[in-house]
Amino acid sequence: MNKPVKTPPKFSGEAKARAFWETRDSSEYLDWSKAMKVALPNLKPSTKTISLRLPQHLLDSIKVAANARDVPYQSLIKVWLKEKLQGH
Repeated sequence: MNKPVKTPPKFSGEAKARAFWETRDSSEYLDWSKAMKVALPNLKPSTKTISLRLPQHLLDSIKVAANARDVPYQSLIKVWLKEKLQGH
């Protein structure tokens, strides 16, 4: 992208900056070809609580498997789900 880059205005607050960027294309103000990847090692993904109904015998089997691995059963379910998704 070798087109001229506009200088973004100065904002007096976050609300004004947000309103500005909601209606503008950032490529007019930034040369994204010069962007660098950033690592955020302390950033934790957000989680959402869900309700999952399982037959009692299935839940009992999961708890036994988790106990054998010395991990909480909810964590084991998350690991299994992630493994299954990555397998596809």
